[in-house]
Amino acid sequence: MLKSLLMATTLVTGLLIGPSSSFAAEEIVIYSARKEHLLKPILDAYREKTGVATRYLTDGEGPLLARLQAEGSSTPADLLITVDAGNLWHAAEQGVLAPVESATLTANIPETLRDPQKNWFGLSVRARTIVYSTERVKPAELSSYEDLADPKWKGRLCLRSSEKIYNQSLVAMLIARLGEEATEKIVRGWVGNLAVPVFSNDTKLMEAMAAGRCDVGIVNTYYFGALQKEKPNTPVALFWANQGGNGTHINISGAGVTKHAKHRQEAIKLLEWLSTPEAQQLFAELNMEFPANPAVKPHATVAAWGDFKSESLNVSLAGKFQTSAVRLMDRAGYK
Repeated sequence: MLKSLLMATTLVTGLLIGPSSSFAAEEIVIYSARKEHLLKPILDAYREKTGVATRYLTDGEGPLLARLQAEGSSTPADLLITVDAGNLWHAAEQGVLAPVESATLTANIPETLRDPQKNWFGLSVRARTIVYSTERVKPAELSSYEDLADPKWKGRLCLRSSEKIYNQSLVAMLIARLGEEATEKIVRGWVGNLAVPVFSNDTKLMEAMAAGRCDVGIVNTYYFGALQKEKPNTPVALFWANQGGNGTHINISGAGVTKHAKHRQEAIKLLEWLSTPEAQQLFAELNMEFPANPAVKPHATVAAWGDFKSESLNVSLAGKFQTSAVRLMDRAGYK
């Protein structure tokens, strides 16, 4: 996140090109780090159902937060949609979101998937868990994130870069649960077990595994789903980590109403609708994620991965311990 914020600072000037007045006064305006093809079908469904128009601007989470900070009270944005609880936590800490009191959101979104101060709410869930080669590893050999630091995996582990917030949040949650000393020992073990340099994304990691360059790794489930859809015969599979203990690490994509929303009540209504079964199915299925609303069943492809116990800590801790996680990863030599 520290590196992301530096990048955001350099990008904000370019983002401010274009007047806020380009957004019509009667529209709900959304700033979204969720890509257009994952957002547009949902907003189209909302307009068809309610007649309410929306407009959106999509960009990376860092640049969007920088833009909200720079625009201040003049921002046209009513709603921020982004990925990772760490990003949502940071947006709340920077004061660009406002608390929402909503019985609908409280009922539909579990307590662990929403901000304790009600500034943001999870809308879909992704697990970050172990992936393994079905040709060289048996599931009985696997157990936990901690176990991947064991010397038995030396020269067999693949990881994605520490620069991505997904890994920062995983390490932050390890710190929240185990403390810094124990977590640093684990991360140093991961680094010592690497088979090859870290990858820029999860898909490349799994492709390297299929090519025999490593045997185990850690990925977000929706990347596995995308690879499974494109190349169903790829010899890799998911393993639900830490089922004998605290459960598999999960994270969210989610949203919050902006502090200076010009259409606050309309934005709250949209956010509430996004938590309902109708929207939850769309929101989760478009990216092969798990619905945040526990009353909604996941898509058949996602359900086929099997049930698992998820981490019970509030996902906001991924943000609270993120700075500590980045520093720890640097100390441990995790690039």
